[in-house]
Amino acid sequence: MRIDIVFDTVCPWCFIGKRRFDRALRMRPNLNPEIRYRSFLLNPDLPAHGVDRREFLDRKFGGSQQYDRIVEALTFTGKSEGINFALDKIKRTPSSASSHRLVRLAQTVGHQHEAVDVLFTAYFERGLDIGNTEILIRLAEEIGIERHMAYAHLTSESDINAVYTENARMHRLGITGVPCYIFNDGRAIAGAQEPDILVKMLDMASAQESERLPMQSLG
Repeated sequence: MRIDIVFDTVCPWCFIGKRRFDRALRMRPNLNPEIRYRSFLLNPDLPAHGVDRREFLDRKFGGSQQYDRIVEALTFTGKSEGINFALDKIKRTPSSASSHRLVRLAQTVGHQHEAVDVLFTAYFERGLDIGNTEILIRLAEEIGIERHMAYAHLTSESDINAVYTENARMHRLGITGVPCYIFNDGRAIAGAQEPDILVKMLDMASAQESERLPMQSLG
């Protein structure tokens, strides 16, 4: 079974969605799906160094009242998933392109799940600037990537075109919101769904795969 998870590292609902998806997988320990994280940029036009957080929020939400309601909902929901959102610690809204490059690097060495977790925690709970190259290199070391490898990757242009190309492809597929889960290149479901719903999707995808494999063996 293959599952593509379309997400952005600066999306708080993607953080919640990952915790719920991980719970769903634990409810089906017999499954061992191939999981790929797909880049989606919520703010593709941000400069590489990001922007002041307050300036960004004022421009996006037109004031604090709407944003405060969102924070309240996130904080409440996050606690139920063991997430301690500390959005007041965030001073800059980063471009997420380089953090996606770190996830892509981590995928090559089998640490993609750890990379996504560390990036979410760093940004939403610690308030770190995950658009900053040195911070990303330190986070890479936290997940077991050697510093020289992370440095070479993140101080170059490696994978930057791939991130923007993948983002464009996700939009062409009709994905407008994240997280979005695509099962076996077919069924998809968007949003930070509850584990029970994700388990049903896993079961349907598993049944589909079971039906497909015997037909493949005939070839």
